[in-house]
Amino acid sequence: MRICLVSAEAAPFAKVGGLGDFTTALAQTLSQSGHDVRLFFPFYSGIDRRSHDFGPVDSLQDLEIQMGERLYRFSGMYTWLSGSSLQVYLIDCPELYHRPGIYTEDADEAVRFGFLCRAALDSCQRMEWSPEIVHCNDWHTALLPVYLRTHYAWDELLADVKTVLTLHNVGYQGVFGAEVLSALDLGDRLSYFDDEDLRADRVNFLKTGILHADRLTTVSPTHAEEIQTPEYGMGLDSLLRARSDRLTGILNGVDYGEWNPATDPLIPFNYSAEDLTGKERNKRALLQDLSLPYDPQAPVLGVVSRLVPQKGIQLLAAGVPGLLDPLDLRLVVLGTGEPRFEALFRLLHQQYPRKVSFYNGYSDELAHRIEAGSDLFLMPSLYEPCGLNQMYSLQYGTVPVVRATGGLADSVQPWDPKAGTGTGFLFEEYSEEALLEALHRALNTFRDQPAWHQLMLNGMGQDFSWTKQVKEYEALYRLMLKVDEARSLSED
Repeated sequence: MRICLVSAEAAPFAKVGGLGDFTTALAQTLSQSGHDVRLFFPFYSGIDRRSHDFGPVDSLQDLEIQMGERLYRFSGMYTWLSGSSLQVYLIDCPELYHRPGIYTEDADEAVRFGFLCRAALDSCQRMEWSPEIVHCNDWHTALLPVYLRTHYAWDELLADVKTVLTLHNVGYQGVFGAEVLSALDLGDRLSYFDDEDLRADRVNFLKTGILHADRLTTVSPTHAEEIQTPEYGMGLDSLLRARSDRLTGILNGVDYGEWNPATDPLIPFNYSAEDLTGKERNKRALLQDLSLPYDPQAPVLGVVSRLVPQKGIQLLAAGVPGLLDPLDLRLVVLGTGEPRFEALFRLLHQQYPRKVSFYNGYSDELAHRIEAGSDLFLMPSLYEPCGLNQMYSLQYGTVPVVRATGGLADSVQPWDPKAGTGTGFLFEEYSEEALLEALHRALNTFRDQPAWHQLMLNGMGQDFSWTKQVKEYEALYRLMLKVDEARSLSED
């Protein structure tokens, strides 16, 4: 299949969160599966020009796109994804993308990403390449289905394109004042936008994409159900229920090339399910480097997270301090976020210098070492569309304690001590009491070393590789194309 992906982020070039990892991993795995894949994203000024060889795409030089009263110029650049045969394409428009960050509060933020949609489609035209599927991601590219049906409806090259919009986080919707429609060159296309929004003098990019994309996906099956409820739908639940027959939840995959304890270059001691001796050695090394005393009987609780309410940090703040006095355990936290949570973990480190370590910031090496050196990994999220750290933890034999929401519920199975099945500990209610109950179950199991050993092996035996998960996207794409083919035959 010919598949075009368009995204605001693509790791390792431009990444703020999981969107960048998803985009690149999906594109690379589809390409390895034999599909003709082209990935488009902006050439931000923050992208390191020295770490990759960038070259001009001959057919994409000095192009112009009229957006309202403004004429924007751009060129297409390409590079190869490291360790892959996938060639990726960058939209080089200094006027829009030479900013300090990927996202801004600038007045033209809506135009920056509306232009990305236009530039990707213009590039397909100039390259004389006809994608069968265009896969959009989050609000930044959610207007692409509208542009296809309006500005590009005349072009037979793009006439049969089917669109997929993946909802990575419906909490971010791209809401702007309705005056941006003129700057987006959509001022005379009001029928494509929600009437209630227009009456309120606003436009919502994500809502518009949900209305017009041929298919919708989100990043776990449970989250696909959750966002159809008022609790998780962020105001879009009624629309998502109306389009539920077009909404599919597909769990994200994990890059086991990067996250594999048997080959991980960022941890001191490699290990595997066949030989777990390196696991305990990583625990000792982690604690020594963090100036915490090592005791094989004292469990290490790891946290690698943004310190924000979505991640359930309130529950950790309320529940975990009460465990530090009566229990001999270690708490290792890596993260940055709201000042109140950063201050809390700094205070806990001061109060319990031999039990708590807090690294305020982000370190890729420390993140890997916490996964390898912890016994338990805590993710009590309020909501979690997919989550990746719980899947990293399983691969590293680090038992997750998670709230049963979104991708956490789909990737962690509850431990059953009688059957010896399951991979972690889950709790339903979003409360301090529920978290503590799950933690106590986990800590009690930790004291039963044969059971704990089985629990670790269960987790390490899971397969969340992109090679496996990509098959669901392939099936969805083929279904879309088959339905369209069947419709054409019936019309004939």
